[in-house]
Amino acid sequence: MDVETIWRTIDAERASLAGLVEDLAPSEWETPSLCEAWRVGDVATHLTQAHMGLWDAAVAGIRAGGSFDRMIRDSALRARGRSPQECAARLRAMVGSRRMAPFLRPVQPLLDVLVHGQDIAVPLGRTRPMPPEASAAAARAAWATSFPFGARRRLAGYRLIADDADLTLGEGPAPAHGPAGAVLLLLTGRTATALQRLEGDGALELAAATGRRDGTRRTT
Repeated sequence: MDVETIWRTIDAERASLAGLVEDLAPSEWETPSLCEAWRVGDVATHLTQAHMGLWDAAVAGIRAGGSFDRMIRDSALRARGRSPQECAARLRAMVGSRRMAPFLRPVQPLLDVLVHGQDIAVPLGRTRPMPPEASAAAARAAWATSFPFGARRRLAGYRLIADDADLTLGEGPAPAHGPAGAVLLLLTGRTATALQRLEGDGALELAAATGRRDGTRRTT
């Protein structure tokens, strides 16, 4: 995907997420998300912080003792009092902006909004389609970097194939195939949710190996 298409997709995802979160009931806001130890409301709050500047990121990193995961989590928890309506308004205000947190490329906020959209929607029983080409682009980015997901090490020996996009990752005799969005969720540690949407010997082996445990240590 070219950069402008990536940004248009981010804009569309943020706008639709705003519509999803603004009318959530208090019980839904408190529902555990797919992110380990995060509520739905925490994930929504995190998404509103994608414009964090260099100074704020540096201060948050120092407070977190240099731990990236802790910085992300603590930043969201400090803003935990935001309502669904405030989070929705902040997400809508970000539509059209090309601002990013320091040291990121556009594919990173794309990955963030796609995966966290599922972190919110799946536990609430909401269907949220994942655009195939955008999911494939985000999956390539997740595969190419060891941090924070460690996908290449964790999924060594498996061949991951998207049925709805031009995407094949990894090598091995055990293929797992399905929607590009499901491949992306697998790469980012949402294992049980991903395996519900993937087929093939690789998917069966992963299900047996992991016991269909879900969640991720990473909050990114």
